[in-house]
Order: sequence, then structure tokens, then C-alpha cells
Amino acid sequence: MTSNEGKRLAYLEAMGIETWVRRGVRRTAPAVVSPGVVARSAEALPAALESALPAVAIAGLDWESLRLRVSTCTRCELHKQRTQAVFGVGDRTAQWLIIGEAPGADEDCQGEPFVGRAGKLLNNMLLAIGLKREEVYIANIVKCRPPNNREPAPEEAQTCAPYLARQIALIKPKIILAVGRIAAQNLLKSDRPVGTLRGKRFYYDETGIPIVVTYHPAYLLRSPQEKRKAWQDLLFAKETLLSQ
Repeated sequence: MTSNEGKRLAYLEAMGIETWVRRGVRRTAPAVVSPGVVARSAEALPAALESALPAVAIAGLDWESLRLRVSTCTRCELHKQRTQAVFGVGDRTAQWLIIGEAPGADEDCQGEPFVGRAGKLLNNMLLAIGLKREEVYIANIVKCRPPNNREPAPEEAQTCAPYLARQIALIKPKIILAVGRIAAQNLLKSDRPVGTLRGKRFYYDETGIPIVVTYHPAYLLRSPQEKRKAWQDLLFAKETLLSQ
């Protein structure tokens, strides 16, 4: 056995798998608003303007402008209880883009996606296919932690979608790994469960970037018997990338 094979077996063991298994923007005329409407909505105006920012405006941002916009975003109610927005982390020129659901308590505290136990498992999953965490880019469907770690509401995910879309456009990944139901359903605009989406190749909008779906590491921690399926998903994702 080579040293590389030994390392991969160790990563698989850490995962709980005992054996190796084979721009253009068009300007429009400003709307005419009556004085009564202005007076009635004066307090809500800044938030309303932020919420109304068109996706095309976000689509023109560079990395640092995008990060600043996310860090100060008030486009939905999630900003009210966040410690900080969780923008994303990793190689901005990575071939692999890993997309999860939303920040949890640890992520909200540290400002980085996939930390804690789920993050360690994700790291081992990546290492099992020869990838280090710093060699991929990791982001979430929404950038702020939902209260009590609940699932993001559809409107919250929709409001945050232009930020993720801009990250994808800037990174230009060769493959997207959607981890968990919320990530998969939002990226694919589907309501199907993860179990029916696994093992298939999808594409992100009209970009031609393949999407492969697998289970969320937090789910795998609760259901370790599914880790072997996640390993199969990782192999499939790697094969998908190599076949391009």
C-alpha cells in the first residue's frame, strides 16, 4: 500500500467508512411617489431600498465589494439577530464549489461556513477524494444564521440568491457539490428529496456547471449509516469533473 492510499483509508475511517469503496444594466425613469407615501414610509425607506436592489447591481460587484455588501446586508429579517454574515471561504479560483444550507451557531460566531463537528466531517470527506479544505470554495445558500438553526425560509433564500450567483460567476467552478436538501432544492429549483437527486448530474442554470447532490455532514453525523452513500456521491462528483 502506498502512503497516499494509507492516508485516504485514514480519511475514510474518519468518515465512518470501514473499507475502501470503489452585464448590461438598462436605466429606467424614476418612479413618481406621492408625498403621502413618502411620509408613511420614511422610516422603512433604507431597508426598502436595500431589499429592492436589483440582481443586476449585485452581478456587477467584484469580490471585495460583494463581501462588503453581504456584511452590511439588511435585505431580509435574518440580519437582525446575526453576529456577522458568513460570506464564504476558500480558493476563489477553485474547481470545486461546496454549497451548504445556512450558518449555524458556530459559523455565526466564527464567520466561516462549515466549522464544528459538521465542518470536520466535511474536511474528511474532501480529504478522502484528495482535496484539502483550502483548495475548494465553501459557501451557503443564505449568509446569515436563521433563528434557532431553523431552515431558511424560501423568501430568505430567494433574497440571498443574487449573492451566491455572483460568487459562482466570480469563481467559475468546474463542479458544484450541493450538500443537503436545502442547498440541492434551491440550486435545482426542485422540491425533490436528496435521496432522489443523488447519483445524477444536474447543471446550474445555463452555465453548464455540473451539480452533484449529497447528504449534509450534519445529517451524516445523525445517520452514520448513510456515510457510505455520501462516499459514493463524492466518487461520482470526482468522475463528473474528470469527464468534462
